[in-house]
Amino acid sequence: MAASPKPAARKPRAAKPAARRPQAARPEAPAGGSGRRGAGRPGAAQPALARAGGAGPGRTARRVPTKVLAQFTSQLATLVNAGLPLVRSLRVLEGQQKSGPFQNVVTAVSDEVESGAPLSEALSKYPGVFDRLYVNMVRAGEAGGVLGTILERLATFAQKTQRIRSQLSAAIAYPAMVLIFAGLVVLVVMTFVVPKFQDIFESFNAEMPPATRVLMAISNSLVSHWYVWIGVPVLLFVGLVLGLRNERFARAVDGLLLRFPVTGGLVRKTTVARFTRTLGTLLSSGVPILESLTIVQASISNRVVEEAVADVYDAIREGDEIAPPLAESGVFDDVVVNMIEVGEETGKLDQMLMRIADNFEEEVDTEVTRVLKILEPTVIFVMAVGVGSIVISLFLPILRLMETFQTA
Repeated sequence: MAASPKPAARKPRAAKPAARRPQAARPEAPAGGSGRRGAGRPGAAQPALARAGGAGPGRTARRVPTKVLAQFTSQLATLVNAGLPLVRSLRVLEGQQKSGPFQNVVTAVSDEVESGAPLSEALSKYPGVFDRLYVNMVRAGEAGGVLGTILERLATFAQKTQRIRSQLSAAIAYPAMVLIFAGLVVLVVMTFVVPKFQDIFESFNAEMPPATRVLMAISNSLVSHWYVWIGVPVLLFVGLVLGLRNERFARAVDGLLLRFPVTGGLVRKTTVARFTRTLGTLLSSGVPILESLTIVQASISNRVVEEAVADVYDAIREGDEIAPPLAESGVFDDVVVNMIEVGEETGKLDQMLMRIADNFEEEVDTEVTRVLKILEPTVIFVMAVGVGSIVISLFLPILRLMETFQTA
């Protein structure tokens, strides 16, 4: 479904106020993985994570893995498209789930649907499992009589989301593990090995070069003031967490992530892919565009992009177009903006968004490979420099001692 019909003459947008309208308090996002915030102009408050008192067997806020939810949705779509009644399909899938919270949710949903409730209404009672995107798409499928098709789209969306997350995890996991291992090795060497060498050098009154003296000072500090070395990183981490609660600081961090030299391109492309995939999926499923933008904003974790979505919401509500506020955000490049503009003009905005998402997901694959090729040698080089510096600093006094013994 495309956006609102384009007016014959483009209506000028109202001038933006000097200060941006304050956003409502940010509610906690559903734990189903689609979003972190729902604040801003497009959205109303998000549903609570779990019902009070734990009423009912399945009312849990525990996160369900995206892979499990995608498999459940795909199987439900297959059964519904095969002509099985919805209740029977849910009962079949209920028996296939492993015992645990998700099986309890499927059981409770089956019971409610069997008692006459629409599937979307039953799912909406478990926002910790089925987020707003999921519920609204199911509601649109029920209204249009195409529930099976909508479930297939939901399954595809979940699978592509999981794929991008896996790629990002792969890009981070290897360098992180190498750095952690190298850090532990250096810590052991500095706290146990270097003090032994220091005792040896002092027993021989060996003259230590500046690099060795610096190494010994750091080692002594680690041993005698270990609480400082632990406390400072902890305080910095706590300060960062508290700082992210401040909108101005958090927005600055999000903007920095988009501009960071090595990983900025990956963050940008992942964000654009998620935005276009989510909005395109919702529009093609018959969800109204303003409601779609509300859901999309809740699924965006970057405040710079979230503000761009809020501007798009304003533009659509005022009868304007989607493309201009996206161009003004600086996140979406000219190619994306022009493709969206063409989609609006041709009435095929949903198809154009899905095409953009496909292109950017392919670019994410390429970007992950590129980032890994840069990070792997960089991490190894840093580790080699660190370990090599320690070894050289320890062996310089030994070489001087050997020269002294040979001279004597």
